[in-house]
Amino acid sequence: MTPINDRIRPAGFHVELIPPKQDSQKLEDDLGLFASKFERVMESGFTASITDNAMGLLAFQGNECIEELGLRARPDQVLIHLNTFHTKEDLDGILSACEKLGIRSILAISGDGSPRLPKLRPSDVEAKNTASVTSVELTRYIRQHYPAFTVGVAFNPYEPEAHEFEKLKRKIDAGASFVITQPIIDRNAVTDRLLSEYPGLPVFIEAWMSKKLFLLSDVVGYPIPEDAAFDPVATLGQLREYYPSCGMYLSLLGFKTQYTVIEEMAAGAARRAT
Repeated sequence: MTPINDRIRPAGFHVELIPPKQDSQKLEDDLGLFASKFERVMESGFTASITDNAMGLLAFQGNECIEELGLRARPDQVLIHLNTFHTKEDLDGILSACEKLGIRSILAISGDGSPRLPKLRPSDVEAKNTASVTSVELTRYIRQHYPAFTVGVAFNPYEPEAHEFEKLKRKIDAGASFVITQPIIDRNAVTDRLLSEYPGLPVFIEAWMSKKLFLLSDVVGYPIPEDAAFDPVATLGQLREYYPSCGMYLSLLGFKTQYTVIEEMAAGAARRAT
């Protein structure tokens, strides 16, 4: 298996894929669309980064979709998000299924909850001296019981800085070995500090690929006007220049309008590297 450090390269992209919702009225179409996107990401040599009940909306798991559709999860090209809103039985089932599929990368996150979703209890993940399960406890449990997995965690440069770095240290101590940031749209001082303090830690910069920049208001902590002009592809190019040692995580990528451009970016970087 290729070490994750070797996969952090300027030409590398993680492409976010959102599985169909469980209450979809057009499930067959949604599964077909998921399959076509997944296969295109595999063929491009990128990594399919598959969300886990994003925004607290009940969806099929990434491993369920891969199994049901008979897709091939290529080694080191699938990252499964896994949050704390599961039963212990489901948690172990997902991890065991991913092992059988050859998937070896997990993104452990606290996640978005909802009244429809269960929540892991501290005893489920053998956590002590805590009232609730966070990504720290989840990371530790995965590394202890499923050591074949490389586990990554999130980093939020918009949270109070001291608190976020203290939390990151606990995540790393629990076994995390790579980081994905929240979306940034310009050079970011807190992200710069992250790279300076952890020079050997693989970091993926989340690039917001939707033109609807105002949807980031809750993330960044201040209102963004709905008519704010934003060019996601140009911004991605700038982020790759600012952070050439980092991978790029592409959220809400437009497959019809943007994917070819992304492939061209990757091909250009590969040519320059030879």
